[in-house]
Amino acid sequence: MNPDLTRLQPYPFEKLRQLFAGVSPTPTLGEIKLSIGEPQHATPPFIQRALADNLAGLANYPTTQGSDALRQVIATWIARRCTVATPDPMTQVLPVNGSREALFAFAQTIVDRSSGRAKVVCPNPFYQIYEGAALLAGAEPVYLNTLSHNHFEMEWEQLPESTWRDVQLVYVCSPGNPTGKVMSLDSWKTLFELSDRYGFVIASDECYSEIYFDEAAPPLGGLTAAARLGRGDYRNLVTFSSLSKRSNVPGLRSGFVAGDAAILKQFLLYRTYHGSAMNPAVQAASIAAWGDEAHVRDNRRMYAEKFHEVTPLIAHHLDCQVPDAGFYLWARTPVPDAEFARELMRQKNVIVLPGSYLARESGGVNPGADFIRIALVAAHEECLEAARRINDFCLSL
Repeated sequence: MNPDLTRLQPYPFEKLRQLFAGVSPTPTLGEIKLSIGEPQHATPPFIQRALADNLAGLANYPTTQGSDALRQVIATWIARRCTVATPDPMTQVLPVNGSREALFAFAQTIVDRSSGRAKVVCPNPFYQIYEGAALLAGAEPVYLNTLSHNHFEMEWEQLPESTWRDVQLVYVCSPGNPTGKVMSLDSWKTLFELSDRYGFVIASDECYSEIYFDEAAPPLGGLTAAARLGRGDYRNLVTFSSLSKRSNVPGLRSGFVAGDAAILKQFLLYRTYHGSAMNPAVQAASIAAWGDEAHVRDNRRMYAEKFHEVTPLIAHHLDCQVPDAGFYLWARTPVPDAEFARELMRQKNVIVLPGSYLARESGGVNPGADFIRIALVAAHEECLEAARRINDFCLSL
């Protein structure tokens, strides 16, 4: 067996299951599950139709690179959304089976384990795929704490030069999971300068980028930042995007990577052997989804309404605020986060995720400790009811 498998930690939801073992919720209250970032808004019917209408494609083997039509619609979307020149759909765009699979596979392509000192930087708290990808690629994860004192910015200066010399890959998540923080242009500029100096690759996870609250001010992403800073070749940068949150199709498993053509050429080679071709019917549904923005604006409106009503209720007792983007509230707890989550489930049957489960101790602290992540993915009334129950629970503490 691969010995690196023993280095993997339990996934946060397995820890949550263990936390709740033997605990029974109040039987008179129905469960409201706000722990997992699984969109609950309805999948648009036109995407369902596109999927159903193209099932004949199941009779054909798809190519790993995807269809010309899919790559072109993605390239067109990137140009419009990111306000950049249209990327080359043949060399700078690659469809993937959801961002999770691609984020993991990317480290296997990038990391050169032969030195024995390879390091992969990721934010802390973080999406656990980054850590697992690094470990199984033979690299050491380096956790960069994002803390409330600086509004959860990535503080690149935390890491000494001795660490940067061994860094081969940096994962960033903007908008962030769980904090919702969007990286600034200044932060991108510093990261690009570090990449030029030390030669590492940047993997920009932007799966929450289409959930924001001001139609006139979409979140800044890696491709836009690179273009603004004169890096139109996107050297050492690959962006990861997904339809899951944008279009409420987490089961479709569809997204894309885009950026540095030389890196994507090698990533395509890896994926060809990895067996990662996208189902032809899924490709057709993806073309329909990327080609329409009306349903995405409607999706944003529903999230904005929930945040507008829910945040003040929860903030009455827990320190939290509307994030820059995304669908999570990152709320500070008055008691240890795991205790808070367990008792909230027992007394009020509301399920949230302890923040410490999303982070690792680094620099003597766990930056997720005494926070909970609340995913406002349920229906509007369910989210409001959950906020009322959280309020009632806090009064008992």
